[in-house]
Amino acid sequence: MERRKFLFRSVQASALLLISGNMFASALPMFNPKKKKKVYFHYLLFWLRKDLSGPEVKEFENFFEGLKKLPYQKNLRYGKPAASSPRSVLDSTFTYNASMEFDSLEELEAYGKLPEHLALVQKYKPFFERMLVYDTVYN
Repeated sequence: MERRKFLFRSVQASALLLISGNMFASALPMFNPKKKKKVYFHYLLFWLRKDLSGPEVKEFENFFEGLKKLPYQKNLRYGKPAASSPRSVLDSTFTYNASMEFDSLEELEAYGKLPEHLALVQKYKPFFERMLVYDTVYN
């Protein structure tokens, strides 16, 4: 009988420790919450002039290659529209798009003011007739 009481109390104590440990662990984020890092994306769309030659269109890619070398931006990727099946919500009219990440809004805005950035934009602006920019923040 004593052995049963001992085992029963041991099981009770173990259960209590397990429950209180889980409660403590679930309360930890309240005391030390992990802050989600915001990520800023800069997304660009370009419509090149229709009268550009094939080599001029290819030359435009040097714009993106130049942007890749600038500080603040990360993961610059660029491309052309995919050959997706047409749908009413799909816009494939652009010639090139590009996206890049920034760690903060301040860095994104500082990037836009860099003399090297402004010089590249000025150099390649004659290549396109339209450009759209979308800046987005993800939590």
